[in-house]
Amino acid sequence: MPFTLHIDQAAPRFSLPATDGKTYSLADFDGADVLVISFTCNHCPYVINSDAHTAALAERFAPKGVRFVAINSNSANTYAEDSFPAMVERMNEHRFPWTYLHDESQAVAKAYGALRTPHFFVFDKARKLVYTGRSIDSPRDVSKVTSNDLERALTELISGKSVSVPTTNPVGCNVKWDGRDAHWMPAEACDLV
Repeated sequence: MPFTLHIDQAAPRFSLPATDGKTYSLADFDGADVLVISFTCNHCPYVINSDAHTAALAERFAPKGVRFVAINSNSANTYAEDSFPAMVERMNEHRFPWTYLHDESQAVAKAYGALRTPHFFVFDKARKLVYTGRSIDSPRDVSKVTSNDLERALTELISGKSVSVPTTNPVGCNVKWDGRDAHWMPAEACDLV
């Protein structure tokens, strides 16, 4: 079986603690017409340098029924900056327009097949996957962006169109798997296109 969810697959369920002190499940976001789930972290330069772009996108699409959820699955044993207390601190500092969840067991990252930080998964109202991959093609240096793939997918989706490019390769650091070398990836993990 492929490592990463395929287009039209259902969003795997989860129940994870958030930086706001609550625990959230997939069902808590049922009110959203479109759900964007991103696998992210605190330390990765691809995440840090593109967070402002992602936040602007989340704010722009929120009135159109799009909800963003971020999940940090990185092992704090690999990077202490990815610990839950550091997540709370980062969220308090930046006030990002998304719910920030902690996947300490990494089970949710495995269920979705998260490859990198950031890695975006877009689900329609029925919670079927309609887009997976990157947000932009140059998250480490946003001045060099030539392709806004997530923005295009969301624009098409809320316009009632099919997503024209449903799969791209995420660009970023690999997920930091607990007990593994910082650059290790599961053998079945591979480029999406």
